[in-house]
Amino acid sequence: MHRFDLRVYYEDTDLAGIVYYANYLKFIERGRSEWLRALGFDQRALKEETGTVFAVRRLDADYIAPAKFDDALMVLSTAEAVTPARLVLAQQVLRGEERLFEAKVTLVALNAAGGPTRLPKPLRDSFAALV
Repeated sequence: MHRFDLRVYYEDTDLAGIVYYANYLKFIERGRSEWLRALGFDQRALKEETGTVFAVRRLDADYIAPAKFDDALMVLSTAEAVTPARLVLAQQVLRGEERLFEAKVTLVALNAAGGPTRLPKPLRDSFAALV
């Protein structure tokens, strides 16, 4: 499991001071990016060296409770499945112990032309060890 901490800024909220729903997708994206970095993978280098980028193929989201301006949040990410060309992750956004948002995210690997490709073996092996 990977943990990424963040704070809700004014720009993340709507007029009522509640986090705008689409920003949870940004929060979990940051969590995924930081997890890759923590595992030793540089997404820019992956793209430059192998042409590989990631795209969200499927996302199932559940909005449970609102986050508000200045809340300290954490994004928890867990690997659920790994295949040669995709990762399935479970992600949650919490305020302390309170679960606010959860999602199951399927990521696929794309080549420089935008077509499907296999995940680089070192990345695939790293995530397979976490499942």
